[in-house]
Amino acid sequence: MLWLLVGCLCSVIGTFLVLPVNYYGQSRTRKNLHLESLDAFTIENVKKGSTWLWAHCLALYIITLTTCSLLYIEFRSITNLRLAHITGSPLNPSHFAILVRAIPWSSKVSYSDTVKKFFSYYYASTYLSHQIVYDSGAVQKLKDDAEYACKMFSGSLEQTCKPSLAQCYFCGGTTNFKLISQDIDSIHARTGYTDIHIDARKKECAAAFVFFKSRYAALMAAQNLQTSNPMLWVTDQAPEPHDVYWSKLCIPYRQLWIRKIATLVASMTFVLVFLIPVTFAQCLTQLDKLEKMFPFLTGILKKKFMIQLVTGYLPSVILVLFLLAVPPLMMLFSAVEGPISRSGRKRSACCKVLFFTIWNVFFVNVFAGSVISQLSVFTNITELTAQLAQAVPVQAAFFTTYVLSSGWASLAFEIIQPFPLLCNLFQRLVFCSQEDSYNGNLTFPYHTEVPRILLFGFLGFTCSILAPLILPFLLFYFSLAYLVYRNQIINVYIKKYDGGGHLWPIAHNTTIFSLVFSQVIALGVFGLKDSTIASGFTIPLLIGTILFHQYCRQRFLPVFKNNAAQVLIDLDQRDEHCGRLEEIYEQLHSAYCQFTSSGQSECSSHQSREHIQTPEEDSKTGLEIIQQDISWPPHRV
Repeated sequence: MLWLLVGCLCSVIGTFLVLPVNYYGQSRTRKNLHLESLDAFTIENVKKGSTWLWAHCLALYIITLTTCSLLYIEFRSITNLRLAHITGSPLNPSHFAILVRAIPWSSKVSYSDTVKKFFSYYYASTYLSHQIVYDSGAVQKLKDDAEYACKMFSGSLEQTCKPSLAQCYFCGGTTNFKLISQDIDSIHARTGYTDIHIDARKKECAAAFVFFKSRYAALMAAQNLQTSNPMLWVTDQAPEPHDVYWSKLCIPYRQLWIRKIATLVASMTFVLVFLIPVTFAQCLTQLDKLEKMFPFLTGILKKKFMIQLVTGYLPSVILVLFLLAVPPLMMLFSAVEGPISRSGRKRSACCKVLFFTIWNVFFVNVFAGSVISQLSVFTNITELTAQLAQAVPVQAAFFTTYVLSSGWASLAFEIIQPFPLLCNLFQRLVFCSQEDSYNGNLTFPYHTEVPRILLFGFLGFTCSILAPLILPFLLFYFSLAYLVYRNQIINVYIKKYDGGGHLWPIAHNTTIFSLVFSQVIALGVFGLKDSTIASGFTIPLLIGTILFHQYCRQRFLPVFKNNAAQVLIDLDQRDEHCGRLEEIYEQLHSAYCQFTSSGQSECSSHQSREHIQTPEEDSKTGLEIIQQDISWPPHRV
């Protein structure tokens, strides 16, 4: 809704104030409006020293002040919604739990006993219980499924495996396919096969969920440094039970910084490799310049239709097709980093995709277009603003076509959902299955759609005074996107966990960056047009925008990083007066159940086993535990 309001404002200001000034910026022979090139509607058409540049400065002030006001209102509204969700929602087990990683290893006691002794001593009045994390990765799951599949085919469960003799729709013969994974899950539920191999599959990891008697105690334990060694007993606020990324909790804590550096290097390498398709796409928009370098292209581009197709529509289509591989790859990089929650993985992937698309779609295209057209690069950093002020209006036609090909087409694909549709048809026709493979598994792709919306907002702010002809197309996109995404979120996608509004700071920061960048470009344009007064009035606007951003960070951002102690204490007191604490404690035992195939009893049995302790271990003090932990081999952490 924010982008729709901002798009309406920018479209009105750009269409009725900036666009006429750009078109009538200098005296020249004018054609019919539909025959004019897009360059006639950019700020390049305004002559140097023109007094009409005041209109651009005024438009920049109106857009900035209105956007900052809407950002403040939206930030305050989302903050209030987050606080209301914490206070008014049903019981959230994550408020009573913390995630402990880098638990020291000992050959004498298990991880579970170590966790119990540590928190029983140092948090004796608030510690409730804990749930250890077990190693059950994808390889182990595939091994178990393969073993059971062999047992099933060997004849031990021959009566339950009846092949389907339905007709194949490709060759007309009979099919003998069997969805083994579904049968295994159903047989696990009936026969309790999981319990047979419970000891082999569940291997303790150096991580655990620790539960406390109050929300405030869990908050303090999550924020405090537990020992003098920051690499041991690392605590974080626990994610929601359905948001836990179980397969990444067993990653050794000492490997996380190495994984982050590796993903950073891989992302930078991918950015460099992606320069090849982006430069190729930008070359197609500058064929009139390349014909001088490659004369063999002259014969191909004799027809006007081919020129318009190759230079206008084809570059954006090529770029969109290559960009389809970016979100899955960035999601993979984010998973390699070792996030503790699925929402954290999506949030990290969203940031990576956002930076990648802004850099490649905007900056690389602008730089590549400048290199191809001028055969020069930006050798001096002081000239970067002036060079961008010259290069951005030239690429206005490409950005407009990109909005049409990527934005409008993406909304059509969002409604149709072609990939789940094709998978469903393949399953029905080939495997003759009437079940929907995506039933309950289709979640909103934040890492794909949020960066696209923020990229279009960035293009809109940047081109608002430079090339305002793009604004009506963006307004239509935001209007249609509001209707489409609202319908998809309400009626199509499944909500498995609550993100807590953590994506909003990303949107806020990107919007502020877009405003600041558009003001910097405006400074360069006003300098090129010899309008010192307009440049002087833009500097206070730039400073005010940065100060507004810092105020919002101080006022609202801490609420998104940590829960307020005042709110949690009020909730604890309310539950204590209502007598709900015992009921809450019983629910915590089964909330973070890692293995759900055997039901709640399995978690309860493991919970009880984790609290068995010998008298000799009870005699140890907490200081002895710490001293023993420091002497343990660090390579097993």
